[in-house]
Amino acid sequence: MLNVAIVDYGMGNLHSVQKKLKHLNTNSEIVSDPKKLLDADRIILPGVGHFQKAMENLSALNLLDTLNECVLTKEIPILGICIGMQLMAKYSEEGNTEGLGWFDAEVVKFQVSNCLTFKVPHTGWNQIHKKKESVLMKNLPDQAEFYFVHAYHFKSEDETVVLNTTDYDYEFISAVEKNNIFGVQYHPEKSHDVGEQLLKNFIDL
Repeated sequence: MLNVAIVDYGMGNLHSVQKKLKHLNTNSEIVSDPKKLLDADRIILPGVGHFQKAMENLSALNLLDTLNECVLTKEIPILGICIGMQLMAKYSEEGNTEGLGWFDAEVVKFQVSNCLTFKVPHTGWNQIHKKKESVLMKNLPDQAEFYFVHAYHFKSEDETVVLNTTDYDYEFISAVEKNNIFGVQYHPEKSHDVGEQLLKNFIDL
């Protein structure tokens, strides 16, 4: 049976992810012990909140080196959700903080043309647009709707890693993929059937 580790670094949203996995008959464990991460078959890095605080928490728990070992050396599949995806970038404007650097990308604040029409944070349901084929998108329709809550978004010139985009005043990157590394800006654990399908696809890699 697969060993799915949900990383607990004090940034919330853990139990809703675990509940959705349980609905998929998948056993998971919420972990903050670096040693337990090394034994995982799949890793989920969820989270909501501030980028700088997230990186500080990962460092304080001695998880940074372990995550790099798991993901870059052992090539364990990982799924970042919301702030978990953003942490995979090199840098964020939020707190002027360096990230994990797994993608040649930065995280920037929404610069909307009309703050009355396009309120920040971007909150609620919005469509995704598939930019390439991926096992993570199996059995998901193009323009599937997912739930978002974020004020910052991924920005990268490397189009090869872009899995989804979403429109909110302008087009932004809402999912990325590179080898065993996956990130989604939206919340599959809050996105009903389509979110459940995406998590199933990740587990079934």
